[in-house]
Amino acid sequence: MLALIPAASAADLPVKKAAPIEYVRVCSTFGAGFFYIPGTDTCIRLSGRARAEYGYQQNFQRNVGLGDQSMYRGQMRINIDARTQTDYGTLRAFIRTEASSRTGNFMWSGTLQRIAKAFPATGVDQYNRVQQQFDVDKAFIQFAGFTAGRASSFFDFYAHDFEIIGVSHGSDVSATNLLAYTAQMGNGFSATLSMEDPSFRKTGIYSSAVAAAGGPVGSSTAATFAITSSPTPVFLGYGADGTPTGVGFVDVIERNRMPDFVAALRNDGAWGSAQISGAVKDVNTGNYIAGGYLGTAAGAPLTTANALARMRPATEYGWAIQGGVKFNLPMIAPGDTLYLQAAYAEGGTQYTGVQFFTAGYITAARPFQGASFSQYLPDATLNPLTGKLQLVETISAVASYLHYWSPQWRSAFFGSYAEINFARGARFAQGVASVVGGTTIANSPGLPTSPGYAFNETLRDSRQYYVGASLIWSPVRDLDIGLEGIYDNTVLRNGRVIDQNKNPGAVVASLSATGVPLNAGGVPIRTVNNTDTFQIRARMQRDF
Repeated sequence: MLALIPAASAADLPVKKAAPIEYVRVCSTFGAGFFYIPGTDTCIRLSGRARAEYGYQQNFQRNVGLGDQSMYRGQMRINIDARTQTDYGTLRAFIRTEASSRTGNFMWSGTLQRIAKAFPATGVDQYNRVQQQFDVDKAFIQFAGFTAGRASSFFDFYAHDFEIIGVSHGSDVSATNLLAYTAQMGNGFSATLSMEDPSFRKTGIYSSAVAAAGGPVGSSTAATFAITSSPTPVFLGYGADGTPTGVGFVDVIERNRMPDFVAALRNDGAWGSAQISGAVKDVNTGNYIAGGYLGTAAGAPLTTANALARMRPATEYGWAIQGGVKFNLPMIAPGDTLYLQAAYAEGGTQYTGVQFFTAGYITAARPFQGASFSQYLPDATLNPLTGKLQLVETISAVASYLHYWSPQWRSAFFGSYAEINFARGARFAQGVASVVGGTTIANSPGLPTSPGYAFNETLRDSRQYYVGASLIWSPVRDLDIGLEGIYDNTVLRNGRVIDQNKNPGAVVASLSATGVPLNAGGVPIRTVNNTDTFQIRARMQRDF
């Protein structure tokens, strides 16, 4: 019976159809390296970088925490660029993440820690020497002229483009949170208005902290100042003869009350580029610290009878302007480029980049380990005699030239100048408020009548010079092997100060007949008016 049943033909059998295969397709719309995300009309480009560096910097001391000369860094970068063509133009999202392991003097960066881009090791031999960095460097969306997210500040122009070490004077905020609109006006002109996160432009208001000895007089205790790490004094009471009878303290940690507003006008062409940019920012304080005051040296406290009513210090508005030009110079050699840039600011130290070599996001620091004195870098000071903010003036200028000796060999030559000037009377006013109630106000220049006032480093006007050059070999595409050397000199614009390298912690007790400062034993104290260093750094970098 089975033989009578006809066999089913192959055509009658069910067939399972294979799923369609999505092939990765090249996207040529946005340039080389893009491909379509399968199943979408979005093009994506993946790229990145690996970098290795070794450096050496001159040093002078082996005191606690100092003495390092060599430095090392291994760094990675990952970029993701996604673009879609729409009826409104290109919709773009860009992400860049960087991570690195950094060790040694100068490669380790207090600036990165203060801005929450890195975290330090805690070992006895590793503290302030070993640092791990992780940074969301870019994360922005661009659509119909708008840029929103984390991106480079639109104020910036030359941003250390040709440098390995990258600390010449000039604005370079490569990552800030912003919302901007750019209008293309034709013939290479564009104009941008940008609302930017003020957190990444604040250097701070100079603060005179209260020494622990004695504590505040009256109802105040040392705990009063736990609410702020940045109290600074203002006179609140005077006796009948005009003698100060009390000093109150203002919390000068700035609040984020308004964004920084940036405007830029730019032109790009075959000849190069030019940009003029400006910025406005607020400089503000907190309130007076309730109950926090000191009495007179005789011990009389501030009372309602001699108190001077004061409101919170009025907000001041800082501003900055910058101009730059970039020249393409193929007539010298293909790829040759020259940048020239200058900036001026009041109350905007970060906008001129005068802090780049020394330190960022801090009001004072030594330019390098073992330097003879500190450089002061605040956006403003609070005058203790008037209770008003006084903005700090800063100036910077930079020139940078890139030259190709051949397609495989190139060099950069660069130099910059920076200047910091405090408001007239700012240092004197801080000195007047330095000793009240028998308690010394720390970090102040001392009483103007004291022998040490003239040799104290606090709130000194300064200028800084920076020059450097590099030689880079690119034996194959996207591989750089280079060496760079720099020299920096920091100069006080007037007077001399105690050399904290040769005489750390020295106190001037008296002056000789010729005005030389002497310690309590009558021994002369070494003074200086400038300090300098050099650094050499080697780099190998592979981009892909």
